[in-house]
Amino acid sequence: MKNIMLSFCLIVMMMFSLHAQSDVASLDPYADESVAERDARMEWFREARFGMFIHWGVYAVPAGIYKDEKVGKYGEWIMSDGSIPMADYQRFAKEFNPVKYDPEAWVKLAKETGMKYIVITSKHHDGFALFDSKVSEWDIMDASPYGKDLIAPLAEACEKHGIKLGLYYSQAQDWNQGGSARGKDKKGKWDPAQKHDMDDYIKNIAVPQVKEILTQYQPAILWWDTPRGMNKERAEQFLPLLKLAPGIIHNNRLGGDYEGDISTPEQYIPGTGLPGDWESCMTMNKTWGFKSYDHNWKSAETLLQNLVDIASKGGNFLLNVGPTAEGIIPEPSVERLKNIGAWMEKNSESIYGTNASPCRTPEWGRITTRTKGENTTLYLNVFDWTENGTIFIPITNKVESCNLLTDKSKKFETETDDLGTTITLVGEAPDSISTVIVLKLNGTPIVSDADKIKPNEDGIILLPAQKSIINNVIGSHVIYNKEKDCIDQWSNERATLDWDFTVDKAGTYTVFMRIASEEECAIELIVGGQTVQAKLDATNGFKTFKNVNVGEIKIDKAGNYSIHLKPKHKEWKAIILQSVKISPK
Repeated sequence: MKNIMLSFCLIVMMMFSLHAQSDVASLDPYADESVAERDARMEWFREARFGMFIHWGVYAVPAGIYKDEKVGKYGEWIMSDGSIPMADYQRFAKEFNPVKYDPEAWVKLAKETGMKYIVITSKHHDGFALFDSKVSEWDIMDASPYGKDLIAPLAEACEKHGIKLGLYYSQAQDWNQGGSARGKDKKGKWDPAQKHDMDDYIKNIAVPQVKEILTQYQPAILWWDTPRGMNKERAEQFLPLLKLAPGIIHNNRLGGDYEGDISTPEQYIPGTGLPGDWESCMTMNKTWGFKSYDHNWKSAETLLQNLVDIASKGGNFLLNVGPTAEGIIPEPSVERLKNIGAWMEKNSESIYGTNASPCRTPEWGRITTRTKGENTTLYLNVFDWTENGTIFIPITNKVESCNLLTDKSKKFETETDDLGTTITLVGEAPDSISTVIVLKLNGTPIVSDADKIKPNEDGIILLPAQKSIINNVIGSHVIYNKEKDCIDQWSNERATLDWDFTVDKAGTYTVFMRIASEEECAIELIVGGQTVQAKLDATNGFKTFKNVNVGEIKIDKAGNYSIHLKPKHKEWKAIILQSVKISPK
């Protein structure tokens, strides 16, 4: 009898499990997707590598200023950052009249830049919809004098010019219609008129609006954002809607532990890329939505090299523009996009459809990869061209050919040995930002350990700042300063650093950090499973560098290792880091 009951219980459990799996599959159209099916669905995205982000809405009217004061970090967050009452903010919609909006010109600009897709904010956190929503009057049709759908003509222009359309939708936050919200006090609301019934908002505003945009525009991408308060039950209400746009790609910001199709690092480039498909989104200046006084524009050189860097790590680049309330993309944005487009017109082969570099990031630039059959093409994007100098890659394959991408008749001499391949540069750099050399190899890349950091003759391992892997997260922007040869102003405690290195023999080693700092702080370093916690003494300011003893580590055997530097939470202060030294006792 016991065996019968046990068998019955097992059957019930199995049926329950199968039913639960069936429920998930019925909600998520990609739950049972095969690898081949996923590859087919993601093919265009992996080929594209480059897209345009557009943050546009009512917030372009105040343009970062409220009651004659500059407000907040980002233009599109002005209502929250300024704790603007709903009635005041909604009056801005009466001034949102983009009579100079030319969607075809926007699409042509994206195409001229070399971008393959556009993602626009159909509704941001303020809840204002750029389309004709039947479930809300807080939209372009009912609340503004413009009175015309802004998404529909953009969708038509995208289809006409062969550009994929993506729609951003803030599913969780809605500061005017009941979604989650964050004021200065972080308690969720700043105006008694704000209702905070998120479940009602999800059911009656967000889900119906997502259904509207998927049905009306059939976007290729659905770009969720800020899953604040999005538990599994709330997130699952959106999943079945994906079936309305077959083949649609959605990101990892829905919430409820759903990973989506793409990871979305914001305002930074992961040091070694990310597993799976991913896309770095970045601004051209400091803001996403238009701010009249933000003139902190990144150079075209920086933006272009960011694109190359991201492609070299297997990701896509989603570069933002923030149009004005009239519907004009700011001229500094246009100028930079056209400069990028001029480079892409000649060198896009090194970006579209390429894969990540087979070896670590070189000092002189970046590498993208294309595999065809048994052979491999490496695109060497040379940022730092040394006249009549050389560049080195730790690839030992036989070289079939080596030439300039923009002029195949211009050949480069190569020499390959057991450590790798050296390419001899000739004359001045053909391109001042990134010169692309095409290196064709016989077979798949064979990577030597030549690019690993090794001990010198005294057994000392020197880890320079230039060879660090910077692991930024959202909100942190720690960078390697090429001119100063250092990790400059490492102030954000969420950013971490890594190096890979080789040890010749076992033993006890002392770790030193060469830093400059104004205040004492604390750090953790992790090597071979060991964690060392240490105080970093101040060095009398950022112009005074000192070697600070961080502690000792034990290496059990010779081999390859990595070191991970992690600021201690709430004990971290800004430092400048030149190098890390691991010295045998």
